[in-house]
Amino acid sequence: MMSLNRYRLRHLEKKHHHGAIRAAQLLRRPDRLIGVILIGNNLVNNFAAALTTLIAIRLYGESSVWSASIILTLVVLVFAEVTPKTIAALHPEKVAFPFSWILKPLLYVLYPAVWLVNHISNAFAKLFGVDASNSPMTEHLHPDELRTVLNEAGDLIPNQHQDMLLNILDLEKSTAEDIMIPRGEVIGLDLENSQEELLQQLNDINYTRIPVYEGDINHVVGVLHMRFTPRIFIEDSLSLHSSIRRYMSKPYFIPESTLLHMQLLNFQKEKHSMALVVDEYGDIQGLVTIEDLLKEIVGDFTTNATEVQQQDIRSLEDGWYAIEGSASIREINRSLEWQLPTNGPKTLNGLMMEYLETIPKGHISFTIAGYRFETQVITNTMIETARVTYVDISTEMD
Repeated sequence: MMSLNRYRLRHLEKKHHHGAIRAAQLLRRPDRLIGVILIGNNLVNNFAAALTTLIAIRLYGESSVWSASIILTLVVLVFAEVTPKTIAALHPEKVAFPFSWILKPLLYVLYPAVWLVNHISNAFAKLFGVDASNSPMTEHLHPDELRTVLNEAGDLIPNQHQDMLLNILDLEKSTAEDIMIPRGEVIGLDLENSQEELLQQLNDINYTRIPVYEGDINHVVGVLHMRFTPRIFIEDSLSLHSSIRRYMSKPYFIPESTLLHMQLLNFQKEKHSMALVVDEYGDIQGLVTIEDLLKEIVGDFTTNATEVQQQDIRSLEDGWYAIEGSASIREINRSLEWQLPTNGPKTLNGLMMEYLETIPKGHISFTIAGYRFETQVITNTMIETARVTYVDISTEMD
């Protein structure tokens, strides 16, 4: 009974499996279940011991009591304890479900004795801070335990589905800052530009939605959906700036600390597919789209992301990769199946700068978390490109 898988038991109970229903009812009060089992067990063992002693004395005299006790102990251990309990532990459902037919009515028959024993036992257990009325049936899996279950599911769940489920669990560990397009890479329309510059931008932009701002990206006034571009071009009665203002929608702002699983729900609730990420001072740090969020669950599913990835990460010889400093650490880990630290800086340049605590004046080589870095292109403000490979840190010399 105690070896039953609680989650499989719940599943069978919902399927109206009679044995599972009875077993679940018994397990809701494990103190009573253990009480009725041990009362019956001890009654039988004590009766067997008394009967064996009586038979041994009558047949062989008092000197045979010790021999009879040893033989009875071996018989009970083999045939009444170790063997049946081992079988039951290995095949709990095959044993527990049929025997629940016996245990349930037996609980009603012996209830006065069970109540008395449990009342004394539970009172004693409370001295140690244990509430015996709490059932294991009420326990829930911790997210880390659920990850282990998914990893151990084997062929029960296809690998792709398994990865997606694990990614969903990982959403609660990541924030909008982790996946946002950084401010420096955000493409938008500046209403202070000339009409010719705006026309050129509208013709060149390949994104579905773009932010519209005045002078500075921190002064975002709206978001333009590119499906309105043809209407903007044919409206002669209005200037291009006025047409853009007419068709743009209200911008949607979120804090950079917003957890991804909450933002997924917020996108659904607010009916938005793009959000501008702001810091504690209200300055825009980047933007997040529903596509970025879904990519965290299902992986890359557009050619654009692949092209950007190929530009940021280039394969070299002998396991080395040339990686842009602006590349996201999460993207690098996902693409190369690496485990670069993600609990600090979000970009490769940020990771290197944090480790070095300065901008190197010449090319250097160093190791972070088992990965060898060699700088390739350095500017006055950042490390633009580096060669990176995985190394066995156990073989590295200090």
